[in-house]
Amino acid sequence: MFHRNIKLILAGLIIALGIWQFTESNIGNGIFLLLFSTIFIFLYFKNEFILLAFLQLRKQNMEGAQKWLSHIKNPEAALVRKQQGYFNYLHGILVSQTNLSAAEKYFKKAIELGLNMDQDLALAKLQLAGIAMTKRRKVEATNLLNEAKKLDKQNMLKDQIKMMKDQLKKI
Repeated sequence: MFHRNIKLILAGLIIALGIWQFTESNIGNGIFLLLFSTIFIFLYFKNEFILLAFLQLRKQNMEGAQKWLSHIKNPEAALVRKQQGYFNYLHGILVSQTNLSAAEKYFKKAIELGLNMDQDLALAKLQLAGIAMTKRRKVEATNLLNEAKKLDKQNMLKDQIKMMKDQLKKI
């Protein structure tokens, strides 16, 4: 696992090599190297292991997602802030099936670090509301459900929110 700044240094070196190729009249090589450097810039903002973990999660392969996430040994050094949020978000999803207390910590940390998409933030808050509901914290669960409903602009979680509100009335 590379430190995130090494990716920028590699991109800078490849760009410098591409510019040198332009000065040597090797236009094709220069264009290729400039395009190649964008891969490292992309991977600075979107970590490759998190992308592979999301792919495994999409296939419903929880063990595969956990395997890819385990490749990230030091998330503070290897990931930018938003990616650290997604690292914790994915860990929360994976751990929520076995350990609710650990999942709650991961989801709270993910919300604190930030997530790019409102849908991901809504799902994290919905999960936290479910955890709060199982721990009999009705006020916290209600607040989290209301926040999740505001963030769910495309109504993808509408049924789950409605179901949880109905269950919350029984507590």
